[in-house]
Amino acid sequence: MSADHILTLHINGAPVRRLVPAHRSLLDFLREDLDLTGSKHGCDVGDCGACTVLVDGVPRLACITLAVEAEGSAVRTIEGLATNGELTPLQEALHRQVAAQCGYCTPGIAMSVTALLDDTPQPTDADIREALGANICRCTGYTKILAAVSEAIQAGRGDLERTPGESS
Repeated sequence: MSADHILTLHINGAPVRRLVPAHRSLLDFLREDLDLTGSKHGCDVGDCGACTVLVDGVPRLACITLAVEAEGSAVRTIEGLATNGELTPLQEALHRQVAAQCGYCTPGIAMSVTALLDDTPQPTDADIREALGANICRCTGYTKILAAVSEAIQAGRGDLERTPGESS
């Protein structure tokens, strides 16, 4: 029998304190307890990347991360990328390039690339491919995804952060 834990962390900048079972995955906690459904259930074994979130800026597969492992951390989900309803340059480029067919993988891909660009504003093609290594896209393939990332970088907007009121 597993015990429940009081989990205290920040999700998309907001403090959260909840009682969670020790065995609850971070993905289930986000989706079911907090209604943050952008991160997707894919394989549930850490193979597809659809559930990727950032934990203290590092991509994590939420389906194989226990919620209690995020204790005291800052968790960022796809819902936390846009500011005041305004998409990030990466999200805009993914949309403009039509880099999603079914879109199921897109939140995980956006989070993996966000982490890369936060650390490496001018990544090489090899850096981008490595960052996307944990994300599987079964519909679109990767050509348009790579084009979208390149567009965001070439536009000089690799930092992904926009000052409030700044337009693209």
